[in-house]
Amino acid sequence: MPEHVSLGGRAGALRGDLSLSAIVAGLVAVVVSFGGTAVLMVQAGHTVGLDAARIGSWLGSICLALGLGGVWLSMRTRLPIVLAWSTPGAALLITALAGVPFAEAVGAFVVAAALALVCGLLGWVDPIARRIPPQIASAMLAGVLLNFGIGVFGAMGRQAALVLPMALVYLIFKRYAPRYAILAVLATGLAAAAAQGLLSFGGAEWHMTEFVWTTPVFTWRAVISLAVPLFVVGMASQNLPGLAVLQAAGYRDVPASRVIAVSGGVGLVAAPFGAHSVTLAAIIAAICAGREAHPDPARRYVAAVAYGAAYVVLSVAAGAVAVFFQALPPPLIAALAGLALLAPIMGGMAAAMRDEPGREAALITLLATASGMTFWGVGSAFWGLAAGLVAHAFMSGLRKG
Repeated sequence: MPEHVSLGGRAGALRGDLSLSAIVAGLVAVVVSFGGTAVLMVQAGHTVGLDAARIGSWLGSICLALGLGGVWLSMRTRLPIVLAWSTPGAALLITALAGVPFAEAVGAFVVAAALALVCGLLGWVDPIARRIPPQIASAMLAGVLLNFGIGVFGAMGRQAALVLPMALVYLIFKRYAPRYAILAVLATGLAAAAAQGLLSFGGAEWHMTEFVWTTPVFTWRAVISLAVPLFVVGMASQNLPGLAVLQAAGYRDVPASRVIAVSGGVGLVAAPFGAHSVTLAAIIAAICAGREAHPDPARRYVAAVAYGAAYVVLSVAAGAVAVFFQALPPPLIAALAGLALLAPIMGGMAAAMRDEPGREAALITLLATASGMTFWGVGSAFWGLAAGLVAHAFMSGLRKG
């Protein structure tokens, strides 16, 4: 959309582009993204002895930052740009926070966000993103999502009475009403879980979010042990794969540096309230940017807006919502994620293997990404991308020779 279009004009365009399937895709993305990472962050908070108010502030500040930032970017660009909290970053903090005073940790969060902001403002991201071949991006997407598809059948083996009805409903709706398949799957899963007594809210502590300010303390120890790893992991495991996912979905004109600058900026504002990182989403972006959200790519940004708006609401009751997601049985979340991601997996594989010359490099990317390997705290999405780019460059040289 042109830069001169007013906010009111954008809101009017959004109303015209609204669709139930896109809103459902955004809400499903929230369900899939919130539970696991929230549990990791609660665990990391307990590592340093934070009370419930500060843990709630940590959760709530990230929800508010990624929600507002994502809505603004999606409305501004009319692209399905989804921001997220860094799951690898949260996992890293479980061990890295031990022995670090929380004020120093907050100082490190500020530095990590500032590094992302500077990287975006200086325009260092766009040249990198443009050099990723579409086949490699598609293969990385398929590799990232493959285990989620496999997870449906793993969950079925653990809890067949819950997952099998979800899978059957998915097939029925894909045949007769494909745009509402995931909504039907979610409703079926919740109903089946309730009927089988798998939802347990007894003893839960329901409370609203308190945004607690922590004055940052800057130390070299925290910068080296926390800030730099958080920045590297966020860029390698979230931002670059997230850009590749959008490219694989056909969005080649994403303003990468501006997006990273915005994510760093909102992360910087939220850091004193406990937010450890705000990055681009990778896996979740595939739900909002895929055909399941809307057949028309120009209207899929509505899914990202719905996702961001839901997170703004969640920010007010982050502590209570964390309790709700913890009460959902893991097989339900695993099955919902896997079924929602079947179409992006299929699309990624098809695009990766479409052209014979780049097929082998794409296969290397897919296998390396799906392997789950981790080096120096950086996950397989980055290493699969790196392996594919090396293979692509080497094999392109061989063909030219």
